[in-house]
Amino acid sequence: MIFAVDIIMHQLQNMKRTILSTIAALAVALAAPEASACTSLIAAPGATADGSSIITYAADSHTLYGELYRQPAADHAAGTMRPVVEWDTGKLLGEIPEASHTYATIGNMNEHGLTIAESTWGGRPELEGSGIIDYGSLIYITLQRAKTAREAIDVMTGLVRDYGYASSGESFSIADADEVWVMELIGKGKADKGAVWVARRVPEGYISGHANHARIHKFPLKDKNTIYSPDVIDFARKQGYFSGKDKDFDFSLAYAVTDAGALRGCDARVWAYFRRFAPQAEIDAYIPWIMEGKGEPMPLWVKPVKPLTANDLKSMMRDHFEGTHLDMTKDIGAGPFECPYRWRPMGYTVDGQEYTHERAIATQQTGFSFVADMNKARHDAMRGILWFGVDDANTCVYLPVFNSTDTVPRALDGHADLYTLSWDAMFWVNNYVANQAYNRYSQMIPDIRRVQGALEQQIGDDVAKAAAEGASQDALRQLTMHWASKATADYKQLGDYLFVKYLDGNIKKEADGKFARTADGMPEQPVFGGYNERYFRSIVEDAGERLKVPEIKL
Repeated sequence: MIFAVDIIMHQLQNMKRTILSTIAALAVALAAPEASACTSLIAAPGATADGSSIITYAADSHTLYGELYRQPAADHAAGTMRPVVEWDTGKLLGEIPEASHTYATIGNMNEHGLTIAESTWGGRPELEGSGIIDYGSLIYITLQRAKTAREAIDVMTGLVRDYGYASSGESFSIADADEVWVMELIGKGKADKGAVWVARRVPEGYISGHANHARIHKFPLKDKNTIYSPDVIDFARKQGYFSGKDKDFDFSLAYAVTDAGALRGCDARVWAYFRRFAPQAEIDAYIPWIMEGKGEPMPLWVKPVKPLTANDLKSMMRDHFEGTHLDMTKDIGAGPFECPYRWRPMGYTVDGQEYTHERAIATQQTGFSFVADMNKARHDAMRGILWFGVDDANTCVYLPVFNSTDTVPRALDGHADLYTLSWDAMFWVNNYVANQAYNRYSQMIPDIRRVQGALEQQIGDDVAKAAAEGASQDALRQLTMHWASKATADYKQLGDYLFVKYLDGNIKKEADGKFARTADGMPEQPVFGGYNERYFRSIVEDAGERLKVPEIKL
């Protein structure tokens, strides 16, 4: 996951955002949430219905509070130094010269619509970087200094060249309204503070993605849409990671660790995305790869059977492998209510054999997620739309945040935190809804989808109208503020409704939008939801003899 400069301060209750130098002075003593698994999906122009570039991101962590971070644009005097604070630890790594002007950022998007997402893959442990630019700083410094995806690649690679890289292996989605790039980068270890990397532009008409495993395998050595560090192959030879011909060099196999966790737990998420939108037979050919590491690696990109929309990507962020052989609602672990969630740890051992839970795109520990839609046909104030949600992407409401947004709604700011509940915070009301559903999923999810779907439909209609009318920055700001407030209030009501309707394992009857009462005004007898047949059978298999009802005739 990644964090804006503000994130260091957000865990301090009631602390107001201040200028960057104040943040840096306090950040040394604080620790940001530890990095964890993330997912980024991509649809390049030509693969989208309206020509947009779309990328997604889920910031997954068990200690991350979901909120929206913002940095205003600023001018800096000559000689100003910028502190570099490691996002995962809060440690001050050093400082670098500040740019004379820095662009405004809102979440992972800047005022020009440039958006960057990431996923960590670690890679060979001996290559963890020892410079001063960690992956989070790499992203947010770049958002403040670049206007386009290609500029971003130049800034990012220049930063690690000049100041050294401080993290482990990373994949980045880098997008503007014209193009999307995937860049993968890893340090050189303690002896060399630099990094090796390769970046590839996703072709028009194709979809791609990464999810905590390096996805760039072989790549063309002479191609205007492929850029790489001059020593990316030579360094692998020097380290003993590769010994073949240059044309056969495989970045992922050389620098990443390819094991069951990397394939089943990581590449499988991208496989699920490909399978939903590309020909199933074509994508199912890679089942041996994700399950056992056999056959050809899954390609970096595939062509979808139809153009995608932002709504398609929102839906994909809610995926639990439904409809595939990994469907998390189908095995006994889903319980009696077909719940597609598994509590951590993911791995477990029974009778000496290791097993794993599936790791889907949608997961309970997401802090925030987004679907970023960049389109040059829209006017400058809404060239980029950051559809932003907090907590589990499956149950969140994606709210519209624009590249021109200069105010964070109270529902998405840092007035609460992971230890401080607030009914004005979208993160907490979504958790109120989601955590009830985890216990009675098959029964509650239709009620959640009804409210979630209605809100997102209304929001989408308002955004489409704003685009058609060329809404001003102020009008867009008010649109964001309105829907953040309304969605939070509506979800609090939804949580209350679920609590009442499903109290004590029962399901209350309804009539005309209200809970049903008898003619005398008393609550009607509820429905007893019980369990599904598979769960009953599992009980019988475990304790059937004790629970069997005997035939007694006296």
